[in-house]
Amino acid sequence: MALWQANYVRDLLLESNSALQVEIIGFTTEGDRNQRSPLSQIGGKGLFVKELELALLNGSADIAVHSMKDVPSELPAGLEIAVICERADPRDALITRDGSTLKDFGSKASIGTSSLRRRLQLQQKLPHLDYLDLRGNVDTRIGKLDDGLYDGIILATAGLSRLGLADRISEIIPVNVCLPSAGQGAVGIECRSDDQLVKSVIAPLNHEDTKLCVTTERAVTAQLGANCTLPIAVYADLQGGQISLHSFVSDQSGKTILKRAAMGQRIDSLHIAEEVASGLMSEGAAALIADEGGQQ
Repeated sequence: MALWQANYVRDLLLESNSALQVEIIGFTTEGDRNQRSPLSQIGGKGLFVKELELALLNGSADIAVHSMKDVPSELPAGLEIAVICERADPRDALITRDGSTLKDFGSKASIGTSSLRRRLQLQQKLPHLDYLDLRGNVDTRIGKLDDGLYDGIILATAGLSRLGLADRISEIIPVNVCLPSAGQGAVGIECRSDDQLVKSVIAPLNHEDTKLCVTTERAVTAQLGANCTLPIAVYADLQGGQISLHSFVSDQSGKTILKRAAMGQRIDSLHIAEEVASGLMSEGAAALIADEGGQQ
């Protein structure tokens, strides 16, 4: 997926300026290397970006391309997400061997996912299913499904489509069943904040509506705590001049679940994010975050 994203951004850059020379430098991150431990136990989303950010800071790379759902809300000093490309479908997808959907599963059917966010939301709606951890790249995960280790697996719709695997999708899960992670489906480009030349070169790739939605979602996660590894989902949707924002926060056991939503004018998106985050904090998220900090 990382290679697809890098090639995608390279192709967009060359479309906007055919005189550019673009070199792709491959990295293997800690999130890629550790395929056994649940992400929530080994540091969360930041595991996929640290090595790339070091390359930016030491000057060995000019830009880093990320899945925005993997980017922590707090960036290292001197770096910024300057561009967010147009978002693909942000929803999660179910893959099964025979096309079965979630409503078709009987008691104790096994569902594989690497995401605590997905598991806890689905457990609310479908508590009779068994949710098992699933790591590995997309091909590895689908291979485990096809080998009969799971009855179904949950992956991001956008990633499957980008890899040419949309035909494997049995069901796209509605956001009212499983709210996406902040930034899911969007590709972002990170660079040094003071590199005006690079920023001018990548600027044509920015998609304003996507950047507004993803920035709004990330404003909620930022206010909940830059280092928070709690299961959090935030999704913003634009309809004309209106923006709606929905959120989900849980402790890691799923015993305490908080939800908050708000809607308003797109020009007020950051105020709406603050309203949602403040509401979550006052309803109990602050205590969950404090408890989490004490357990680390």
